[in-house]
Amino acid sequence: MEFLELLSPAFFLLAAAGAIIGIVFGAIPGMTATMAVAVCLPLTYTLGLQEGLALLLGLYVGGISGGLVPAILLNIPGTPSSITTTFDGYPMAQRGEAERALKICIVASLVGGVFSALVLFFFAPVLADFAIKFSYVEKFLMIFFALTVIASLSKNIVMGVFSGLLGVLLSLIGSYDVSDGGNGEYRLMLPFMEPYLAFGFSLLPVLIGLFGISTIIEEAEKGAKESSQEDKVNLTKGKPFRFSVFKGQVGNLLRSSSIGTFIGMLPGIGGSAASILAYTQQKNLSKQPHKMGTGEPEGLVASESANNGLTGGALIPLLSLGIPGDSTTAVLIGAFTLQGLQVGPLFIGENIDTWYSMITALMFANVVMFVVMFYAIRYIAKVVLIPKFILYPIIVMMCTVGAYAINYGIMFDVWTLFIFGVAGWIFTKIGIEVAPLVIGFILGGSAEVYFVKSLESYGEYTVLFTKSPIAMVLWGLIVLSIVVSFMIHKKSKQHSGESK
Repeated sequence: MEFLELLSPAFFLLAAAGAIIGIVFGAIPGMTATMAVAVCLPLTYTLGLQEGLALLLGLYVGGISGGLVPAILLNIPGTPSSITTTFDGYPMAQRGEAERALKICIVASLVGGVFSALVLFFFAPVLADFAIKFSYVEKFLMIFFALTVIASLSKNIVMGVFSGLLGVLLSLIGSYDVSDGGNGEYRLMLPFMEPYLAFGFSLLPVLIGLFGISTIIEEAEKGAKESSQEDKVNLTKGKPFRFSVFKGQVGNLLRSSSIGTFIGMLPGIGGSAASILAYTQQKNLSKQPHKMGTGEPEGLVASESANNGLTGGALIPLLSLGIPGDSTTAVLIGAFTLQGLQVGPLFIGENIDTWYSMITALMFANVVMFVVMFYAIRYIAKVVLIPKFILYPIIVMMCTVGAYAINYGIMFDVWTLFIFGVAGWIFTKIGIEVAPLVIGFILGGSAEVYFVKSLESYGEYTVLFTKSPIAMVLWGLIVLSIVVSFMIHKKSKQHSGESK
């Protein structure tokens, strides 16, 4: 094959370097895969097309995977798609099973990444044609389906739904953009807030504040010495990692990887929705759903295989239709522009060697990610042995720098970080559930946009129920998810009653 002649040692070296740098970006709270690709994009101008794409795809894979490290060790999602990893990963780390949780996630990440790369290779044109048929109605129903996870993740359904609605309300703060079907006016804020909240609260500072800063405040409340010694003791306990943990998880791996790949194909929905949907489905199908969220491997498998499945999925609409599947692939368009190429329906046929080299880089980056993280994770996990009075100030500093840099130097993002950090700490005191609130915040804005555009396009509410067979299937899944959520709560109440 002619494309093999294009694969120089520099090609593989750059893909490996990209994966390693991406892991570092993902593992630092406040940094993201998108930021890693954006920072390194100018470097590709001096590289050949294949080498430049190898570097960027390595950064993409490493950045998504690296987010699991702070999610498990520090309860801080390294990337937005790592939110559901914190649900079971952090409880396992608190039991002293940090290394086991990390390795479960790394293996699941490899499976999700390789699965999506294979789907990309064999089905890109066909799947892109299918994804483009999703109208605003189907996209709204997909988001609505993802929102039903709020019911199953809530400890108390009433408080959980309230928390989710509060998150949706927070997501609507800002100007109601005309391009989204709005009138361009500000809403849900006082006049003095308009200069700061024109575009609403930025997602990453909100996430890091709610999951990271609030945790640090809570630990500070307990006392630094006490929590530090506690972690040192707990790290020596817990089960070691065994590949046997994946026995019975093959269906979970394939289903969650498929969900991640499919969601990646739908522009604008993103990795957060992919991991949330996969986690929801696994909880609905689990034999012990009441245990998910307390440190169960199946939750980690679902979350990480889904968010890594996103990598190949998001490239499908980019390469076949010229439509980026997520923010990172939107930045990747810049790499093609620098090389004078235009992505779209004719890209694969006219650039077959570049297409094959991209698949090779994607597969190789996933292998490098697995080898580096799996065999070095024992040393990474030792971060929990660092005394909290040393570790937490460093984390706060990194979170502050990351929040400031995420939108290229906006000071209000730093204030957002600390506002939501304090709010998250208060929420735990008054019973508001953070996970449903975050899910509502992430999905609320997209739900509104697709809902309004559905009505604009078709002019009547009934279109949400009669638009297409796909819409009817999604409504069936929504109803099923809600029913199963109530059954899960009923079963968990029975279990708690028996334990008493």
